[in-house]
Amino acid sequence: MKKLGVFMMLIALMGFFFPAKAQRNISEATIVYDIKGQTLNGASTTVYLKGNNSRTEMVSALGKEITIYNSKSNTAVILKEFSGQKLMITLTNENWKAKSKVFSNINFDLTGESKTIGGYNTRKAVAKMADGKTFDVYYTPDLVITNKGYDATFSNLPGLAVEYEIESGNTKFKYSLAKINYEPVPVSLFDFPTAGYRVMSYEENQNLKKGK
Repeated sequence: MKKLGVFMMLIALMGFFFPAKAQRNISEATIVYDIKGQTLNGASTTVYLKGNNSRTEMVSALGKEITIYNSKSNTAVILKEFSGQKLMITLTNENWKAKSKVFSNINFDLTGESKTIGGYNTRKAVAKMADGKTFDVYYTPDLVITNKGYDATFSNLPGLAVEYEIESGNTKFKYSLAKINYEPVPVSLFDFPTAGYRVMSYEENQNLKKGK
């Protein structure tokens, strides 16, 4: 019994000196995803995070779309650069909620499945959207974004998405985490442009899409 007690004490001490891998909260970083899809092979999405600020850039052969959002002031702009045209769409807090509505309040069913992807220990979750659609996402609980407002899709996910596939229309797009850079992000990246773009409100852009 004495030997068993000593053994258990040694196990406890090993747990003290060699703790489990700690969860890292990310408040500032640059996160890059590669995108594969029928029309977007070779495309990428880069997310810049700094406190309450986020900037998401999607670049493909078709052009570039940038979303800059401040979750504290609830203001945002979308910059579209396609075929030589440069458009800036301004969004209020209500506009941002309307834009994010499709992906808001997603419930994640944590399956318990796990696998290593790109060196990350990931777990599988099934995302259930309000319209009944589902998609799989592999995430790492070791990394957590502190600014939950940067992407409504994963605001309820208990970790950073590493690999997922989302359907848009009849096309599926696969996102894979390519790299994370923890170097300081320049605050100038989150400034709203003051010139060089045709400015349009969110409502005007929605009416344009509807042909009004």
